[in-house]
Amino acid sequence: MSEPHAADAAPAEPGAWASVPRPEAVAVTHVGAVRELNEDSWAVVGDPLLLAAVADGMGGHEAGEVASAAAVAELHRRAPSVLAPGVAHTPQELGALVHEANAAVLAAGGGRAGTTLTVLACLDTEAGRWAVANVGDSRIYLRPVGAGVLQQVTVDHSAVQLMVDAGDLTPAEARVHPRRNVITRALGSTQALTVDVMELDVAPGDRFLLCSDGLTGELLDDEILAIMDDAATLDEAAERLVEAALWRGGRDNITAVLVRIP
Repeated sequence: MSEPHAADAAPAEPGAWASVPRPEAVAVTHVGAVRELNEDSWAVVGDPLLLAAVADGMGGHEAGEVASAAAVAELHRRAPSVLAPGVAHTPQELGALVHEANAAVLAAGGGRAGTTLTVLACLDTEAGRWAVANVGDSRIYLRPVGAGVLQQVTVDHSAVQLMVDAGDLTPAEARVHPRRNVITRALGSTQALTVDVMELDVAPGDRFLLCSDGLTGELLDDEILAIMDDAATLDEAAERLVEAALWRGGRDNITAVLVRIP
């Protein structure tokens, strides 16, 4: 069975935020059916929600676990200050936060371990402004309210994505290519890290999925959409996504974080 986790936000303090509808967030992670160690980590930070993230570690036995854990620990430590509620923030501040996570991974792994990182962050709790940041091939999807589509809003930093962009591979071919697990960017590899950051147009009722490639390597986007739409709650959707990836083989660690905008 999967390992469900509720949002680990701190209890709300009475005052300005007491009557504000809050985003919902749930997370489920599983070691998978093949691996002995779960090198995925995740974060859900703040009440109201400031940040959700998924990190997929790499670098050999236990090293990947150290790298992903260091990245999300730094997000837990710094996000309440960097993305403080009640203040308007910029996408550049989110990018700087990811660079801080990169420094934490470099310090923890000594350059021998790395991790992907994908982040959904609230830039302004009052105005409802959201942004995403990513390094590597963990993904964020948007399920817009009232539209029967699933949009991948991050771009994979991977060898096969470069070949797809060049027209040398189709997306279907990329899914089975021998180099499909080779990534071109990772936290912990260099201090001069390039981070993709983008602010999004978000509507009330929109849902986001953050996931490691243990999920997307087993399920097609249309299958993910069908599971999300068929589930009655975020918890059910997250559980069913992980269970479906396990049923397909579970060849990697699997993590899914779902967020619903109120």
